[in-house]
Amino acid sequence: MSIQRQLTNERMSQIVIHSGTVYLAGQVGDDMSAGIEQQTREALANIERLLDLAGTDKSRLLSVTIYLKDIDTHFAGMNAVWDTWLPRGVAPARATVESKLCEPEILVELSVVAALP
Repeated sequence: MSIQRQLTNERMSQIVIHSGTVYLAGQVGDDMSAGIEQQTREALANIERLLDLAGTDKSRLLSVTIYLKDIDTHFAGMNAVWDTWLPRGVAPARATVESKLCEPEILVELSVVAALP
């Protein structure tokens, strides 16, 4: 089976498609000076854009791993945005962990696996 890679650089691909499954690189917000809600909204918008490029959408999410800089401080704010973004009845498998992220300004990063239609 073939593997398709999109938006690739020397280090990673933003999208990898294999056997009807879409894998996205970890997505963060664009404005690193923003709070958790805005960073979450921006990261989710990036996910939607990449899923669209791959030929699928958020209703086909299989698994999401959410990395938070500080789970005690940011869990509720991230969930408030997540809950309004995710359509009813399509919740993926999900894990949320606290993690030291690659830049100190990043408050949230999401890694997504989705199915193609």
